[in-house]
Amino acid sequence: MSDARHVGSRTPRREDARLLAGQGRYVGNIRLPGMAHAVVVRSPVAHGRLTGCDTKAARAAEGVLDVITVSDAAAIRLPCVMLAPGQQETSYPVLEETVRYVGQPVAVVVATTPEAARDAADLLDLEFDELPAVIGVEQALDGHVLHPDWGTNLVTDFVLGDADCDRVIAEAAQVVELTSSFGRASPYPIEPRGVVASWFDGELTVRISTQAPHHVRDHAADALGLPHDRVRVIGGDAGGGFGGKEHLYPDELLACLAAIRLGRPVSWTESPGDRLVATLPARAAVHRARLALDADGRFLALHADILADLGARPSNVGMSPFIVTAMMLPGPYRFDRAGARLRGVVTTTTPTGSYRGFGQPEAAWTRERLIDEAARRLGLDPVELRLRNMYGPDELPCSTRTWQPYDSGDYPRALRTLRDLVAPPAADGDGRRRGVGFSCHVEATGMGASMEMKAAGIQAGGFETAVLRMEPDASLVVSSGVAVMGQGIETALAQIAADRVGVPLDQVRVVLGDTAVAPYSSIGSIASRSLAVGGGALTQAAARLRDRIVAIAAHQLEAAPDDLEIVGSAVRVKGDPQSARTLRDLATSAWRGWDLPEGVSPGLEERVSYDPTAYTYSYGAHAAAVAVDPETGAVEVEGYWVVSDSGVLVNPAIVEGQLRGAIAQGIGMALTEEIVYTGDGQPIVEYLLPTTREVPDIQVVLMETPSPITPGGMKGAGEAGTIGPPAAIGNAVAAALPEIADRVVSTPLTPSLLWNCLRDRPA
Repeated sequence: MSDARHVGSRTPRREDARLLAGQGRYVGNIRLPGMAHAVVVRSPVAHGRLTGCDTKAARAAEGVLDVITVSDAAAIRLPCVMLAPGQQETSYPVLEETVRYVGQPVAVVVATTPEAARDAADLLDLEFDELPAVIGVEQALDGHVLHPDWGTNLVTDFVLGDADCDRVIAEAAQVVELTSSFGRASPYPIEPRGVVASWFDGELTVRISTQAPHHVRDHAADALGLPHDRVRVIGGDAGGGFGGKEHLYPDELLACLAAIRLGRPVSWTESPGDRLVATLPARAAVHRARLALDADGRFLALHADILADLGARPSNVGMSPFIVTAMMLPGPYRFDRAGARLRGVVTTTTPTGSYRGFGQPEAAWTRERLIDEAARRLGLDPVELRLRNMYGPDELPCSTRTWQPYDSGDYPRALRTLRDLVAPPAADGDGRRRGVGFSCHVEATGMGASMEMKAAGIQAGGFETAVLRMEPDASLVVSSGVAVMGQGIETALAQIAADRVGVPLDQVRVVLGDTAVAPYSSIGSIASRSLAVGGGALTQAAARLRDRIVAIAAHQLEAAPDDLEIVGSAVRVKGDPQSARTLRDLATSAWRGWDLPEGVSPGLEERVSYDPTAYTYSYGAHAAAVAVDPETGAVEVEGYWVVSDSGVLVNPAIVEGQLRGAIAQGIGMALTEEIVYTGDGQPIVEYLLPTTREVPDIQVVLMETPSPITPGGMKGAGEAGTIGPPAAIGNAVAAALPEIADRVVSTPLTPSLLWNCLRDRPA
């Protein structure tokens, strides 16, 4: 191998050089000759029928090139990728006359400048026959039916896990029950969604901020009736995705349609005012959950009745985040029985979809709040209660009651390590109440196993392909289907290739995001899978390429392959540095077809597809220290600690950065972030992100238990930081305010919510 080890080093991110220099490849920077600009016109009402759309004034406005209305796009639909049992709708229209949420697209105006398009959009004369709004899951069960042909607002109703949880719970010595609600949280990337579409010589080229270029290509081609090879998707740096950019949206597809109609490039960028009603939010659900214990505090059963708000219709992912909630409900603990009932309903709100964590923060909140409440009622230490019921390392691998095949780790060690880190809060005379809360989780990462995805109703595959080529000058080119979105994947893939082949890191180039160049990836960079699956494919490709190089060198040096090593950009005989061939000489001879072993074809390129046999499971333990002002209900997070294990750490600095950023998002979910609707379906467009004032110094400890599944031992790390914070903070608030501990059941924990709980508590 190389004399420099790159895997495991804190190599600076190679992406940062261009990003910090203002040379990022963003959609907003693209300028093409003759480029026009689109504005999406959105419904101002929550529910109704569009009975009139007068376009005369808009079409006559200066600079206007086209106006697209419902009649122009009536047959264009996008697919639901993940289907729930009994789900009637498997695709949805990009434009339709019936509107079911404020912000639903109803038309598109295209003009020579963004300003002209915006002004003309205001000239559209829209008329609506309004219908009743349906807000909240409880109202949806009995309210006005939003899709009359369905005959109900209930999209799906099924059971996951053990069906006899009720029996075990009824016989238990102790049962804790809590009903929790989760506010809608919205992905908030630095770069908004955007697209530049161009049509030339029968080919559609789509430059887009996306997590999944091939996903976008397939859906755009199918929706527009184009051959897949006539659609090219180019992804740039994607300034953040967080799940919100993992599919093609109707407004993005309409920009593509506009480009085809006009025969010239069309640019569209989501405006800040549209983001909260157009980009899919997540989390919205109500859980009625029960934890049963025996007299000694041993966990017997865990069950949740999950009522999910799908918004106006099932999105591309539909019920999947809520299904993941149910599957990950047991966490790192043993249960005799565990399961959930899952129901999904439609409401007159923006459809819900993917957001970092994908249902797992909600599972952690429900489980960990129940455990803390059980500890409080039983008079037990909440950490000791967890340790008493936690899987030990000698029990892994094992399968949970909700079918998750946990692979490797030491869950108790993570929690004990965390407990030793946490500094107990000390009162400082400011009148605030202080508490510390813990939470633990196991995270499903490395989404794959293509046939299992098919069996689960997911209309996609889970494999990844890596192409690794050594050029004649011995430089390496890595090509993968996973996408860049700020997660440092370029650097991590380069580290793997350099290490596994044995070349200097600066001789590795990584090519991602262009469907004309990158190998096919059905779902791209989602579900904490970029490195676990994409890196797994690259690990195998690098091993094959290295073996090929060594075989050529062995032939030319007349030595056995096992007697050779790659050191300092050369292949040499062990113990005889003078007997060597440089990598450049070997690569040049390979590409010229010179002096190759019998049966070895010219060139140095390997292509490997890796389809995981199963998910691989990261895990972590989180702790938060909070101060709560009982006079106002305001919560301040004064300290935060996390112990995390995501398998082999290719770049610990990147993992730490991922954790800290994700924890900040988790703090936002816990305390401030929520999209709220009025009774008539109007969103209140005030969304409070956490700032540096709300996010404390975060202490991170990394553990490393290799995955026995992934080539290279990596597990996913991108979402781990979002899962634990809401539960840890909720438990800390409950510890600080024990008199209302059983009422700390909702996110976000706003000052008004806590103040009302304190004011209304029984005397």
